[in-house]
Amino acid sequence: MQPIGPEEFDAIVEDALDEVPEELMAMLDNVVFLVEDEPPADDPDLLGVYEGVPLTERGDGWGAGALPDRILLFRGPLTRMCADTEELTDEIAVTVVHEIAHHFGIDDDALHDLGWD
Repeated sequence: MQPIGPEEFDAIVEDALDEVPEELMAMLDNVVFLVEDEPPADDPDLLGVYEGVPLTERGDGWGAGALPDRILLFRGPLTRMCADTEELTDEIAVTVVHEIAHHFGIDDDALHDLGWD
């Protein structure tokens, strides 16, 4: 796929987020979705990452002044691995579901067992 600009990528992210079941999105607590151009240099193929405190690890006092958890999507590797916009939209949706699972405390091993790796 040819490189695309930030505005076009953001529009595709919006379309991909619309593909995630509403019931799942409604269960998120204090999460923001962000896009960055590239992942850290030590993991150049990383498609997305969850940064935050999973729901399973939050205590009673967690919410007082807590910043939102973040799900980061990396435009570079996502666009490089996809052949077209349709494939990119699907891959972003899968990446978002994968990172949302981490928000719910589901680790990579469990995701692998469920076929979400």
